[in-house]
Amino acid sequence: MAPTIQELGLDRLNMEDRLAVAEAIWESVAREADAMSLPDAHRVELERRLADSIARPEAVTPWEIIKARALARARK
Repeated sequence: MAPTIQELGLDRLNMEDRLAVAEAIWESVAREADAMSLPDAHRVELERRLADSIARPEAVTPWEIIKARALARARK
């Protein structure tokens, strides 16, 4: 199980320092993710989906609409 912020003592830091730690953690994760290679099957699927969205722009729903729908459902 992952350690809690209390176990790590991060809850004793002020907000600015906690944000700096969060940013440092995020940057370290991003560096590792960049170093990982994407499996060929995933790359092929992403390229297929991109080509499909370019070929059929009318079939793509803009993020703003998806977000608005999700928020409307959450309010019910």
